[in-house]
Amino acid sequence: MKAAVYGLGRFGSFWAECLYKAGCEVIAYSRSPHALPEGVSSASEEEVLNAPVLFFCVAISAFEGVLRNIGGKIGKDTIVMDTCSVKILPAKWMHEYIPSDRTIIATHPMFGPDSGRNGVEGLPLVMCPVSPEGEKYQEMKAFFSSMGLDVLEMSAEKHDEEAAYSQGVTHFVGRTLSQMGMKPTPIATQGYRNLMTIVEQTCNDPLQLFYDLQRYNPYAKEMRLSLQVAIEKVLNALRREEG
Repeated sequence: MKAAVYGLGRFGSFWAECLYKAGCEVIAYSRSPHALPEGVSSASEEEVLNAPVLFFCVAISAFEGVLRNIGGKIGKDTIVMDTCSVKILPAKWMHEYIPSDRTIIATHPMFGPDSGRNGVEGLPLVMCPVSPEGEKYQEMKAFFSSMGLDVLEMSAEKHDEEAAYSQGVTHFVGRTLSQMGMKPTPIATQGYRNLMTIVEQTCNDPLQLFYDLQRYNPYAKEMRLSLQVAIEKVLNALRREEG
């Protein structure tokens, strides 16, 4: 299978290499200069937009603008997928800016360069159909399964609701702990080491991803309020114990 990656940031480069290791011929285009991952060939924007399979790996905050500019140039036979960490808005944008006769699938690989550095087998990938499911949708589902991924199918709404309380809260806690200045220590318990792993994984990602997760997921505000209420309950309990 020939696959194209639009965007070679941290995740795009990682995903392009994953596709190459899965046996794909991979071409890539990036609006800013990046080193090419192993096995990946550079291509023009036009070549990428007309590839049989196209993955957009751009920041959530930039995605609508990219689609507005080039959505109408995508090849008629191209299967189009995003890899954004939220799904409602990217699905809406793809439906709005890409011609309706294209096969469009909103996807979210629920991993990244850190959690997938030892391989992606067994890790989850979410698929949310934007256009009606058909042969090409099933083709991509089978391909992801052949990579060893745990393919989960759900609506964009269900994804964002669940992701706000899994990925969203993880990134929020990781950034918060980083602000506290938490560092490794020789007397660390396993629980503390696990927390440091969360800090490392979330803070290795661009800060823009954290902002985008909180801004573009409509359930994120509810998650933050729930977290705030929970923290206040624990603090109030401590105050009562202290007299």
